[in-house]
Amino acid sequence: MGTSVSRLTVLFEEPFWIGFYERLDGGRYEVCKILFGVEPKDYEVYDFLLQNWSCLRFSPSIEADVTEAHRVNPKRMQRQVSRELTSGIGTKAQQALKLQQAEGKQARQTRSREQREAEAQQKFDLRQEKRRQKHKGH
Repeated sequence: MGTSVSRLTVLFEEPFWIGFYERLDGGRYEVCKILFGVEPKDYEVYDFLLQNWSCLRFSPSIEADVTEAHRVNPKRMQRQVSRELTSGIGTKAQQALKLQQAEGKQARQTRSREQREAEAQQKFDLRQEKRRQKHKGH
């Protein structure tokens, strides 16, 4: 049975506070970006996750390397935590969000292209109908 790991990172990106909720489940990595606005308190973040868990839009999952969990020296763990706090979001999170953004962009482009083509066809049909009306009486 695989292990599941999730991590929430809250950081400040001008002008809002945002959160990155990352989850690793069965070798698949997904991330979700949450916009908080003002600086959230711990209990506000927890309440937000409880109330909006079903509404979160995670990025498409990408393959992640699964490492075996082992006991880490407390000092080493403290250094890793401080390194993560200063570095911000991980590169995997950025890649997953970029992938989600690209898919959304492609879907938007497809919808707008179909809408443009439908409008052009409607204009063409209207012109053809006007031409038929002009020639009908003569």
